[in-house]
Amino acid sequence: MKKTFLMTAFACALLSACSNSDKLIYKDANAPIEDRVEDLLGRMTLEEKIYQISQQCLGENDNINNNEGMNPVPLNPMIGSVIFMSEDIQVRNAFQKKAMEETRLGIPVIYGYDVIHGYRTVYPIPLAMACSWDPSLLEACTKVAAQEARQAGVDWVFAPMIDVAHDARWGRIAEGSGEDPYTAAQFAVAAVKGFQGDNLASYKQVASCLKHFVGYGASEAGRDYVYSEISDQTLWDTYLPPYETAVKAGAQTLMSAFNDISGVPASANSYTMNTVLRDMWGFDGFIVSDWGAVEQLVNQGNAANPAEAAVNALTAGVDMDMTDGVYIKNMEQLVADKKLDMKVIDEAVRRVLRVKFRLGLFENPYTPDVQEKDRILLASSKETALKAAEETMVLLKNTNSILPLEGVKRIALIGPMVKNLHDLLGSWLGHGHDEDVTTIQEAMDAAFPEATINYAQGCDFEGDDKAGFSEAVRAANASEVVVLCLGEKQAWSGENASRSTILLPQIQRDLLEAVAKTGKPVVLVLNNGRPLELSGMEPYTAAILEAWQPGISGGTPIAKVLNGSVNPSGKLCATFPYTSGQIPIYYNRRNPARPATQGFYQDVTVEPMYAFGYGLSYTTFEYGTLKLSAEKVAQNGKLKAEISVKNTGKRAGKETVHWYITDPACKITRPMKELRYFEKAELQPGETKVFTWEIDVQKDFSYVDSKGNHFVEPGDILVKVGDQEVKVVVE
Repeated sequence: MKKTFLMTAFACALLSACSNSDKLIYKDANAPIEDRVEDLLGRMTLEEKIYQISQQCLGENDNINNNEGMNPVPLNPMIGSVIFMSEDIQVRNAFQKKAMEETRLGIPVIYGYDVIHGYRTVYPIPLAMACSWDPSLLEACTKVAAQEARQAGVDWVFAPMIDVAHDARWGRIAEGSGEDPYTAAQFAVAAVKGFQGDNLASYKQVASCLKHFVGYGASEAGRDYVYSEISDQTLWDTYLPPYETAVKAGAQTLMSAFNDISGVPASANSYTMNTVLRDMWGFDGFIVSDWGAVEQLVNQGNAANPAEAAVNALTAGVDMDMTDGVYIKNMEQLVADKKLDMKVIDEAVRRVLRVKFRLGLFENPYTPDVQEKDRILLASSKETALKAAEETMVLLKNTNSILPLEGVKRIALIGPMVKNLHDLLGSWLGHGHDEDVTTIQEAMDAAFPEATINYAQGCDFEGDDKAGFSEAVRAANASEVVVLCLGEKQAWSGENASRSTILLPQIQRDLLEAVAKTGKPVVLVLNNGRPLELSGMEPYTAAILEAWQPGISGGTPIAKVLNGSVNPSGKLCATFPYTSGQIPIYYNRRNPARPATQGFYQDVTVEPMYAFGYGLSYTTFEYGTLKLSAEKVAQNGKLKAEISVKNTGKRAGKETVHWYITDPACKITRPMKELRYFEKAELQPGETKVFTWEIDVQKDFSYVDSKGNHFVEPGDILVKVGDQEVKVVVE
């Protein structure tokens, strides 16, 4: 009897266990995400796991730098992710249907794409956005980009790029927020918030991807894909801070970088990806390699062959292999040969699945097919992009207040950029279309309806054909003022767009000189993706407007600045050197052993052409006295700094107050000054505003050592605004 009872109980327990094992927890939308992840992971074969941590392409390649190595193995519906290069939602849904219905477990694909500064409603390049000094503008723009991308079938965007860059020759400086870590961190958080929102599963939000982790902006001599020498302390004080801030803001994924960090490539760097990112910061999303970066570990001398590269990358923390097929082709054999632990693979799969569940892809794998007019280029979206572009314009020079052009009846509009469409979109233009862009000529015609505008192209962007110079000179002679529109082509910045000099081509400089010789004042309008060397051009100009690459708004914000309906408020987030030979040049460098002119170049000024934070306005601002709430503060204390700013001009204008600190003596030497806070506000004529900075000593006065440990030393700290500084003693 007892034996029969035991056998019956065992049978019941076995049936119960079988019943529970057949319950598909991963398909239960009400189950906790971690339970769903573990349930699905436990059901997967090795082959399914390997595909899940691999990425391929779907659609026609639109990146000229990556024409080779696309899908080296056949595209399989078990694939974890695709880079979705098509705009056709049906293409996306058809492949997703294969993944959901023709694979054993029905795991949805995550669709990624490079939405760097807009999907179809292209807003200004990130370098320009940082010159607005208003992160809320970037948040609004990335919110638009997220909505357009998600409703076009993209769940995941490879943005924001938050690499700190000190070398304007590096083409990818266009994609980031310039030279300052604090600035990059604030705009990174804004982008993450805009892309991801409060609900990743919404059809208006996408997962963000911080890139490139880490130190890619330090590439030697501004060249792409090369070695970077970065000390541990510099890694922590310059290159890691934007990532830490954005990870703690909730970024779901990161992308490993191409560069070699002091002998260990970023895509095989366990210290940065495992120790720092996961162990110290608690990141639980996944890391994708950059395009082909796993296989390129062989080129970098880190691995003898692709199989070894797969081991090095995965164990160091690269969870997903982008496009080169190295994981797919090698991983099963690596496991069989006991060269790769299944636990490492499982952890990578776990991280990928976690993000997919957070995106709601298991419940809603397909993108609703909504008409373009209801999701692309909405009127409100274009207005957001225009607003952003207006605030990115930086007025570099304005002799005798020649701008705005009021009462001018005859304007010469000259240059290769005047009728241009494509190059105003900038690098990484997403799915922006040329026909979406307003040309500078169209905008000037609308902004100056009472004026006669004499147009001449003058020359092309490069080359030596000066046949159009005579027409340009005639247009200048027939006008009161010359608006000369020069700059860089779209492909001259971005990936694989390093340049040995940041001078504009000689033909453009010659055109400037030719029209200036007419004696008519020249307003130089620049459209470019990096700081430029302007010392040889500036003497020929009465005014210079840095308009960057504004996106689909094109010439509209430029014309509105020129006619005065917009008061320029942008300030530089990256230093403009006097010559290319000064590079690298950046505001937050450390003090030299000898001050003044010793140790610097003897044949050129030590000062930049236009410094970090520089930018003019059509109004004037008067700063009051900088005040601190206390002369002494404890190491764990707080205090308040304030300064009044008055608009003393006749126009409303926006001013950005930059708050810096200097630590005159520290066990680890610190930069000459460090930006710690900024605020932008609009002031009406005669209005005064008190700008306030609430200082937390542990956060705002601290520095960091080579292990990432923050510390505050007792002693003097100087708080600085403009040319004022006030000392506070930290006890």
